[in-house]
Amino acid sequence: MANPLVTVIGAGNVGATTAQRVVEQGLADVWLVDIVEGLPQGKALDLAQAAPVAGHDMVIQGTNDYADTAGSDVIVVTSGLARQPGMSRDDLMARNAGIVRSVVEQSVAYSPEAIVVVVTNPLDAMCHVALEASGLPSERVVGMAGVLDSSRFRTFIAMELGVSVVNTYAFVLGGHGDTMVPLPRYSTVGGVPITELMTQEQIDRLVERTRNGGAEVVSLLKTGSAFYAPASSVASMVDAIVNNRHMVLPCAAYLEGQYGHEGLYVGVPTRLGHGGVEGIVEIGLTAEEQAMFDDSATAVHGLVEKLVQMGELRDPAGG
Repeated sequence: MANPLVTVIGAGNVGATTAQRVVEQGLADVWLVDIVEGLPQGKALDLAQAAPVAGHDMVIQGTNDYADTAGSDVIVVTSGLARQPGMSRDDLMARNAGIVRSVVEQSVAYSPEAIVVVVTNPLDAMCHVALEASGLPSERVVGMAGVLDSSRFRTFIAMELGVSVVNTYAFVLGGHGDTMVPLPRYSTVGGVPITELMTQEQIDRLVERTRNGGAEVVSLLKTGSAFYAPASSVASMVDAIVNNRHMVLPCAAYLEGQYGHEGLYVGVPTRLGHGGVEGIVEIGLTAEEQAMFDDSATAVHGLVEKLVQMGELRDPAGG
């Protein structure tokens, strides 16, 4: 029986590291795609030559031609531009929307049964572009955000308490950005809520650090952004999908009334399997948490409306 097949679009740091994670965890064979000739082929060849040492038999290849990727089970979209000097956030969003639309249309044409995992920022808004460009049902287009944000929260909790990250769990909902909603009540160490283990001051500090998790890495690197943790987060989603694990992971999913919102991609707990988003898990929120979630959803809606005004989206609901 053939291995599952994953296409990773974009051979930059996030894309190439995602490809590495996927093959080295034995999850799937990979096509690494990029517009730059030689880049995906070179990185794929390098990763293939690491296979004997890493101890896996997955096949990884690079290409500039989407026809090679036909029949993929999962398409991971990491391609996009970083913000350049003199470029406004709106300019960046419009440019990335054009890139995401193009690569999704081309890849889905050859893999119409695939699940699309969006990584390009601004994440929640780009999910709407991918949904429209793909023509797929909304459950087959999902964004990677909450897994990464939750992983950062888990890391900071473990650091603060001096415990293993393995039995530290955390939930972060909402849009991927400044308005994300970490939920301390649902964040635990060995099953004990962190509200029982830390002061409110400690929790507030960790919540703020989680919100700025990506910016903190950027400020340290100075010439780039995070890619190891994002790639690991994508790989966990790929694992859930190709192995039909029905894992509950926080992802950007299309809401149809859940959490009080309709026709919008926002980070919520989702059940992931072969069909993509098999369900959205609704958890009880306090009035304060719901208000923060609503603010986050409003911020995402604002980005979607901007894309409509720019002509990058036909329908604010993404359909």
